[in-house]
Amino acid sequence: MSTDTTNVLILCTGNSARSILGEAIVNRLGGGRFCGFSAGSFPKGQVHPGAMRLLERHGYPIEGLRSKSWDEFTGPDAARIDVVVTVCDNAAGETCPIWPGHPVKAHWGLPDPAGVDGGEAAEDAAFEAVHDALSRRIGKLVELPIRDREVPALAIRQRLQAIHDELAATEAETVEGQS
Repeated sequence: MSTDTTNVLILCTGNSARSILGEAIVNRLGGGRFCGFSAGSFPKGQVHPGAMRLLERHGYPIEGLRSKSWDEFTGPDAARIDVVVTVCDNAAGETCPIWPGHPVKAHWGLPDPAGVDGGEAAEDAAFEAVHDALSRRIGKLVELPIRDREVPALAIRQRLQAIHDELAATEAETVEGQS
């Protein structure tokens, strides 16, 4: 891993669905400039089957994806983390560990596709929606000058949050227009 690589940690409580998708998307869209990781405060211990189905359908590499604790990223031998994004409201409200290197943090609250009832088709549709929302956000994240020391961390943090806020508003308008 190059020191020029921007490491992004996607957090959620269970690390079985949204954060796993985020890790895979960062690794795909990051083009080697960004490296995705995921973790949870209370990991479920396995990746949700709906997440695995989606990743396989979209041709993402799934080898090595696993549900894990955020503790793996706090020790002295852990990968340097530049950006931490929480994707569920529970993880955003929890007391996070102190991350070495003081990464930029943002919260992108997205619905939990693992909590959808109605069978596999409904679950798959929910996973697709979250995948699409994360892809839009991460597509913009990888365009940011995160490693540019001339850009203050606060400006990057504000832009990361604005990405979510702007897209969430647009997504809500789209849903309302379809009703």
